[in-house]
Amino acid sequence: MNFSRQALLGIGMIIGGSVMLYAMVQQIGTNDNTVATPAIVEKSTDEQQPITPLTTDIETEKKLLAQKQKERAIRVAEQEKRAEQFLAEQESAEAQALAKARAENQRYIDNATPAAAEEESTQETPITPDTPTVQSQPATTTATSASTDSRAEEDKRRAAEAKRVAEQEQQRAAKQKAEAEAREKAAAKEQAERKAAEQRAAAQKAAEQKAAEQKAQAAKSEPPSSPSEYKVKSGDGLIKLARQYNVPVEALAQANNTSPSAALQLGQTITIPSRKQIQRLEREAAEAERKREQEKAQAQAKRDAQQRLVEARKEVKETDAKGSFGVQVSLASDEEAAERVAKKFKDAGYQVTTSKTSRGVRVVVGPERGKVAALALKDKINNDPKVDTSGAWVKYW
Repeated sequence: MNFSRQALLGIGMIIGGSVMLYAMVQQIGTNDNTVATPAIVEKSTDEQQPITPLTTDIETEKKLLAQKQKERAIRVAEQEKRAEQFLAEQESAEAQALAKARAENQRYIDNATPAAAEEESTQETPITPDTPTVQSQPATTTATSASTDSRAEEDKRRAAEAKRVAEQEQQRAAKQKAEAEAREKAAAKEQAERKAAEQRAAAQKAAEQKAAEQKAQAAKSEPPSSPSEYKVKSGDGLIKLARQYNVPVEALAQANNTSPSAALQLGQTITIPSRKQIQRLEREAAEAERKREQEKAQAQAKRDAQQRLVEARKEVKETDAKGSFGVQVSLASDEEAAERVAKKFKDAGYQVTTSKTSRGVRVVVGPERGKVAALALKDKINNDPKVDTSGAWVKYW
C-alpha cells in the first residue's frame, strides 16, 4: 500500500507539472497578443490626431517601433527564463519524488522480508487447539511475492552485469597481454636487426681494411715504374734479380734476350723492365703460347686425319661403291685461278687434277677408290693448316 501511495503521489506531481507548463505557455501567448494590441490602438489614435508633416511621422514611428520591439524582446526573454526555471524545478521535484518512492519501496521490501520469514515459520508451527490460527492477508502475500521476484530479477541483472564486466576485464587483460607480447617481439626484432647491421658494418670494415692492406702489399711488390739497368755482381742470377725487383723470371729473361736458366757474367749489364714492358712481354708470351698450342692442336688433328685416311684406304673393299671418288676443294672462275689453288695443294703434298665445267674450273684432290677413303681425305684437307680450307666436299666421278 505504501508503494502504491508513493507511485500515485509521483504521478500526481508529474500531471501537475504538465498542467503548470501548459498554463505558462498559454500565458506567454496571451502576453504576446496583449503586447500587439496597444500598437493597433496607438495606430488608430494616431489616425485621429492632426496630420503632421510626413518626415516627422516617419521618424517618430521608427523610434516607437524600435522601443516596442526592445520591450517585447525583454518580456519574451524574462518569460523564457521563468519557463526554464520552472522546468528545472519540475525536473528536480520529479527526481526527488522518484528517489523518495524508490527509498520507500526499498524500506517496504526490507520490512516485508522479516515478516515473510516470520509468516513462513508460523505456517511451519503445528496448529494446536490452544494456538490461535493466524491467516495472512492476500494483499500482503502478493506484495511479498512481487518484491521477492523483483529482488531476484535485480540479483540476476546484477549477476549478469558483473559477468559482463568480468568478461570485459578478461578481454582487456588479454588485449594488453597481446600488445605487450607484440611490443616485446618488435623490440627483439629491432635488436636483432641492429645487431645484424653492426655485424655487417664490422665485416665490411674488416674487408675494406684487408683490401687496403692487400693493395699496399701489392704496391710494395709491384715491379718498377720505369726501366733501369743493373750490373751483375758476384752471386747474382736471374731468379735472384727477379725476386729483388718483383719481376717474373720469364719477363726478365725475355727483356735481356736470354733463357730463364742462363748464367750471368760478372759485370754484365742487365735491363730491369718496367711494369708496362712486363705487361707487354706477358701478352706476347701468352700470344706465342696460344699459337704454339693452336699449331700443336692442328698438327695433331692433321696426324689423326692422316691416320684415318691410311686406315680407310686399308679397309676399302671390292664391294664398295664402284668408280673413283675425289675431294673437290674449289670451283675457280678461270684457268689461272684454278692453277693457283692447285699449286697450293700440290706444295702441301696432295695429288690434284683440274677439269672445266659449265660453271667454272673444278679443282679436285684425289682420286680415292672408295667413298670411305674419300671422306677421310676430306677431313684431312679441312684440318690441314697449310692449305687453309674448310669447304671441301666429296664428289663421285
